[in-house]
Amino acid sequence: MEIQRVWAAYFSPTGTTEKIVTHIAEHLAKPIEHPVLYFDFTLPPARQEAKRFLKSDLVVFGVPVYAGRVPNVLLKYLNTLEGNGAQAVPVVLFGNRNYDEALKELRNLLELRGFQTVAAGAFVGEHAFSYTLGKGRPDYADLSVASEFARRIFAVLRTGQVISPVRLDNEGPLGGYYQPRDQDGNPIDIRKVRPKTRDTCTDCGYCAQICPMGSIDPADVRNFINICIKCGACIKKCPVEARYYDDESYLYHKHDLETTYARRAEPTVFV
Repeated sequence: MEIQRVWAAYFSPTGTTEKIVTHIAEHLAKPIEHPVLYFDFTLPPARQEAKRFLKSDLVVFGVPVYAGRVPNVLLKYLNTLEGNGAQAVPVVLFGNRNYDEALKELRNLLELRGFQTVAAGAFVGEHAFSYTLGKGRPDYADLSVASEFARRIFAVLRTGQVISPVRLDNEGPLGGYYQPRDQDGNPIDIRKVRPKTRDTCTDCGYCAQICPMGSIDPADVRNFINICIKCGACIKKCPVEARYYDDESYLYHKHDLETTYARRAEPTVFV
């Protein structure tokens, strides 16, 4: 194994993907005694130029799951990555429902961009829509799984007997996006739904600073100048809890998720 640099690369509006990706990367870096390098491409400026990696790099690459897939707003940027033979560990973070096609999609994309995928994992984080679905995750148990995952990856890399691309349990063509439905089974479309702002807003502008799409107008945080991907950043990070949703379809879908998927989903890893 000739790994010289370990990267933690992630898109993480609410910090859950960052937490699991950095944990895995830091545990992979310990045996080779190299510091982890961090590439946070959550905010728009980080996605202005293509990111290039080296063959001697090991990249833990993570994104959240949106509608069972890699966030489609990231695809244009992700297709500018240059792997140059670097080894990669695709990681997806899902909100306690399911990761569906996202891990396969991310693995395939990284392979097409010149990475060698040596392992892969799907972990659970608190859902972007909810404070109860996957509450507090990734938690201690999740991080323990991530630590063991890193140990197994390192053991395989040390043998030099790496199989790439890593095999998953749902090989085959990519399926469609997850479709939320109402109580009668009719599709719900919340793509154009945007959060509202309470009068308690202090106009601090923090929501505009952390919006991963640069969609909140810093001059008037009640105004959207681009799409809302409902990542939860402006809701969960508002210092005065001033932002909220009142759309009936969104609220029904949120409640349906919280009741249908209340059980504890567990991480799945492939080495």
